[in-house]
Amino acid sequence: MKKWTITEVEERLAEAASVLKRLPEKKLQGYYTVWPEITPEFSDLVGQKDVKTLKPWPLPDAITRMEECLSWTVGLEPVDGKIVWLRASGARWKTVCWTVGLKRSAAHEHWLYGLCLITLKLNRQQAPAKRSRRYIIDLARESSR
Repeated sequence: MKKWTITEVEERLAEAASVLKRLPEKKLQGYYTVWPEITPEFSDLVGQKDVKTLKPWPLPDAITRMEECLSWTVGLEPVDGKIVWLRASGARWKTVCWTVGLKRSAAHEHWLYGLCLITLKLNRQQAPAKRSRRYIIDLARESSR
């Protein structure tokens, strides 16, 4: 059995958020065009802004890992899960604080607590009931060593 650490959980969630961003858009079926594809000439492209290149679509094994990560935040409090996903998707702390309505230190505590609960769950350890957030964070840090 693999022993998960807090940083591994954080990296895997960041990878999952990146994969979600790179998945192709869902298109409605049944709509198509009969117009031929027009290729622009060089003179049409002169003076236009550069086209932003997109990242390549994710590989199938990355999609599998992303699907595994989607269920990790199910047992968390809604605020904790929201903060974990916002940070995984690269949101700045200022944006996170505005979104959830917490100060920076409180948001960081919720984020770390959420990561620790996920780490304990992946390591098949039970988070003790009616214990403080700080106790569970310390427990997860010791168990991941």
